[in-house]
Amino acid sequence: QEEKIFAGKVLRLHVCTMEGAEWLEEVPEDTTVEKLKERCLKHCVPGSLEDPKTVTHHKLIHVTSEKVLTDTKTVLEENIQDRDVLLLVKKRAPTLLPKMADVVAEEKRKQEQKAPDKDAILKATANLPARSVDRTVTHHNMRDFQTELRKILVSLIEVAQKLLALNPDAVELFKKANAMLDEDEEDRVDEIALRQLTEMGFPESRAVKALRLNHMSVTQAMEWLIEHADDPSVDAPLPGQAPAEAPAEGAASSAEAAAGPSSEEGGEEAKDELTEIFKKIRRKREFRPDPRAVIALMEMGFDEKEVVDALRVNNNQQNAACEWLLGDRKPSPEDLDKGIDTNSPLFQAILENPVVQLGLTNPKTLLAFEDMLENPLNSTQWMNDPETGPVMLQISRIFQTLNRT
Repeated sequence: QEEKIFAGKVLRLHVCTMEGAEWLEEVPEDTTVEKLKERCLKHCVPGSLEDPKTVTHHKLIHVTSEKVLTDTKTVLEENIQDRDVLLLVKKRAPTLLPKMADVVAEEKRKQEQKAPDKDAILKATANLPARSVDRTVTHHNMRDFQTELRKILVSLIEVAQKLLALNPDAVELFKKANAMLDEDEEDRVDEIALRQLTEMGFPESRAVKALRLNHMSVTQAMEWLIEHADDPSVDAPLPGQAPAEAPAEGAASSAEAAAGPSSEEGGEEAKDELTEIFKKIRRKREFRPDPRAVIALMEMGFDEKEVVDALRVNNNQQNAACEWLLGDRKPSPEDLDKGIDTNSPLFQAILENPVVQLGLTNPKTLLAFEDMLENPLNSTQWMNDPETGPVMLQISRIFQTLNRT
């Protein structure tokens, strides 16, 4: 207690600036903060006290408490202890209020950049000629695109059949094509999707059927399996699967018959037989309507045959099929089997493409065209195929190029 009573009244303070200057200031406890600032300014900014505003433009901050010290108070009143650290900083200049002219100019600039409202748009377009955009025309153009693409495929199938028939190894090529067609369709099922369904407890054969009916969508296939869990015909094979062997055998026998004749007449008969064989190949590619879409459209009162035709024309798209049924029903199902004009510039440009010419001699290309006619959703698979993908890419590019000109 004696040490406290008789202790010196001088405090040693560590002062620093934002510029990195540091020094010690020894001041009595009754020194005001303003006097302390003056001593600091004399130390770090010589000649600064000539301007009386210099002191008021600076402030001292107690580093530990982050408190701004008041000029009129003493060091003791600010509770500053020996060896405390103080920071001398220059006050920031107060932000000047913007001038009225600047405010008006800024508001005017914002108004100019603001998007026009409905009234302004109507006023600006009042003198323009009125035009009504018919959305049905846009939809009709899209439908024409799909129809035109189908016509191209139909005509290319005919060309591919003739090229294969003229090949000396036509029968062997047919056998190869028929073997591809009669391959077990399990190879075309998404294995990852199938494994997901089987891990849920669904039988594999039933899961395969559900995936094929729902275009390999796991979610839709699972919903279909749950809905048809108690259906007695849930395990029945899909249309076209069971009788697949009979046409294959008939086709094979036809192929053998086509290989037999060696005379010119026999060669013509072989070509005719081969043409019939290709027709049988196409009949194997039966259209499979979406069962859900069939039920939904039949509940609206449409006949089953009409519903199947609508789904076939509109690639199993339920909404588009409904519009087709309620509209003019064009194109008709019969139009889907018509080819493109063989003298048209589009078809000639396609046939003159070297990639297409080479692809038409490949039986797999013929199968790809046939498959896409009846199952347009499989076009992605053929586009990614190393043999048929380049052909499809060239046809697409030529079609788009000629339609832009």
